[in-house]
Amino acid sequence: MSPGRKQEAQSMKGLRMQKGFSLIELLIVVAIILIIAAIAIPNVIKARMAANEASAVNSVRTYTSANVTYSALCPLIGYPATLADLGPGGGACAGGANIVDPVLGTAAPVKAGYDFTYTPVAVLGINTNYTMNGTPAVVGVTGQRNFFCDETGVIRYNTVGVATVASPPL
Repeated sequence: MSPGRKQEAQSMKGLRMQKGFSLIELLIVVAIILIIAAIAIPNVIKARMAANEASAVNSVRTYTSANVTYSALCPLIGYPATLADLGPGGGACAGGANIVDPVLGTAAPVKAGYDFTYTPVAVLGINTNYTMNGTPAVVGVTGQRNFFCDETGVIRYNTVGVATVASPPL
């Protein structure tokens, strides 16, 4: 074998030995990625819960405004009988329809991990009062706080159970 060929064979052998990563190098990279993920994932979950809670508060505000509008447009009914009366469709008062979007304008709305319940209170056939609750679908995952509002428009919250009129205001 000529000296040039021998040198070329040795350099090719060296190239083959240097191709790719060793198993140890790959394991170190994977371990670093797992450590970063372990730090980041809880923060992402907390941020998502905060966003869901902010969306729930905004939805309660939307319902409060929509209820006042509905009551003004439909004085013989007062506040709506159901949340579906605020959404698309005729409802009991055609003038009060389409005040909220189709997501919130249903009988049992669910938005951003929160379930909303609505209870009107009738006096002499007119809905003069109401209560509204927003509760997380899965406490600790979709949200931590429960929200409450009534005809006063004050939004209240509770972290240990269903929010009521006695809960602290936001």
